[in-house]
Amino acid sequence: MKSAFKKLPSDKHSIDGGLLFAVTLCAAISTLLIYSITYNHVLDTVGSSYWKTQAFSMIAGIVAAVVISFIDYRKLVKLWVVFVPVTLVLTALTFTGLGYRREGADDQAWLNLGFIQFQPSEVLKLAFILTFAHHLSRDEEEMNKPLHMLFIVIHGMIPLGIVAMQGDYGTAIVFAGIFAFMICSAKISWKYLVAAPFFVAAGLIGMWFFALSEFHKKRILILFHPGTDPEYIEYQQDLGLAALKSGGVFGKGLFGKPDDYITVPEIHNDFIFTYAGQVFGFIGTLGIIIVLAYVCLKIFGDSRVCRDHLGKFICMGAFGLVFTHCIMNIGMVLKVAPVIGVPLPFLSAGGTAMISMYAMIGLVLSIYSHRAVNYNVFYDEEDDD
Repeated sequence: MKSAFKKLPSDKHSIDGGLLFAVTLCAAISTLLIYSITYNHVLDTVGSSYWKTQAFSMIAGIVAAVVISFIDYRKLVKLWVVFVPVTLVLTALTFTGLGYRREGADDQAWLNLGFIQFQPSEVLKLAFILTFAHHLSRDEEEMNKPLHMLFIVIHGMIPLGIVAMQGDYGTAIVFAGIFAFMICSAKISWKYLVAAPFFVAAGLIGMWFFALSEFHKKRILILFHPGTDPEYIEYQQDLGLAALKSGGVFGKGLFGKPDDYITVPEIHNDFIFTYAGQVFGFIGTLGIIIVLAYVCLKIFGDSRVCRDHLGKFICMGAFGLVFTHCIMNIGMVLKVAPVIGVPLPFLSAGGTAMISMYAMIGLVLSIYSHRAVNYNVFYDEEDDD
């Protein structure tokens, strides 16, 4: 180890304030929307505990993000031998008696530990981004060799396969999105990119015949044949579209009469965008899309200024996570994607999702703030590897 002073343009901790403000704005809007749902009695199953949990999770998330921003992300990655086994064990417990299927969901992806209920796959996303970024940064120069690429693909398919076994196909798609954005940001050969669509097509065909239930197949097929649904599978999406349109240009406001609002199943969660449409109208929903697009662009921008490839891969994983969530959720509401239980980042109700998303933002903030090395009498040149 070589000890030396290393000079930087600034020795102060810097933070990407724009990114933190944008996600907190979304979280604050989410809390306000869920409070409005409670106040207006739009959905009887949504009580005051929901908006209180959302507010607490937002505050806890902000604290977590700021704390993580002060920690060198390279040191966090080195702890993978601790957090990966813990995350995998928690996820595996969903297949035991501790796992349960949340009301309104199709998958058994939640854990009920008595004092707390949470979804381990939200934490698994973070663990995957960190470990896969570490894998790519260590193996990037050799990744195009067939054996190395095989191990990279296996690494990506492990979490995807676990959540698919839970029946959580929405989260499986999110993992696929994270994997795709991260691997495409590495030095992958064009030959693999050309072959990828064929392998993806083969995988989708295999899932259609051997993994998807008839109910999930009907959810997909109905998108191509709207209005021909004798089992009312498209009922939720049709109701969501009607709710979205009912807000007009400027919306009905946050506090009205219960009869003013259309009740949509999961309106506080996966379909919260429909309530935003009722309350804020077209202008408000367009504003939400702009803020979420800003978050994605900010994360992508931070991936261009980080000090090493490890930071770049983590940022691209975070970008893939937020981008895939947004596209799938809004597409689901607009009836161009099937209903597969993908929440809208920082807006859908859920304490686990909120805090884990903030933790992910904390990683991006850490990469941004450590994009150069501060004065450090114990500076280790090996940390730049």
